[in-house]
Amino acid sequence: MKRIALFVLGGVLVSTGALAQAPDTAVETALLAAPANLREAATVIKWKPDFTYDTLKKGTNRLVCYDRTGFPEQQPFSVECTSVANLDRVAQNLKFEASGDKVKTKALLDAAESDGTRVKPEYGSVWYHMQGADREHARAHMTIAVPGATTQSIGLPDNNKQGTVWIMNAGTTTAHLMTPGE
Repeated sequence: MKRIALFVLGGVLVSTGALAQAPDTAVETALLAAPANLREAATVIKWKPDFTYDTLKKGTNRLVCYDRTGFPEQQPFSVECTSVANLDRVAQNLKFEASGDKVKTKALLDAAESDGTRVKPEYGSVWYHMQGADREHARAHMTIAVPGATTQSIGLPDNNKQGTVWIMNAGTTTAHLMTPGE
């Protein structure tokens, strides 16, 4: 009887240990997209199917990171970080992408942009992405949100032909700064 009790207790301890490690792995993975100097203070969340989230790690700065691996329309490995002020926009993106149909997603995004229901990102907020076929071959990419920005309003070109920082999707809520070679 003592052996059975010890076996059961051991099984519980092992399974508890495995569960305790899972959030640490999830946190570490999500933080891969964050700059090293911001990781320790960043919040990490896990998106739920209803486009709400659970907080896995509460941070002390405004950066929030999450894993999008396995989500519709994402690469096989995909993690992202941005300002906590952008979580409503991220939730809207996830909702629009949920069908996995890029044509449908674009139509939903265009309609929301047109009718004014597209959630705007925080002006000047940074979006850090790390995506690829797998973790080992992922590419880091960073953009800066400038919703509504145009060449006339901020003086940067709206194409990459000059080899300088430029505005992609100028004049929309999706307008963001792109950096050549980044």
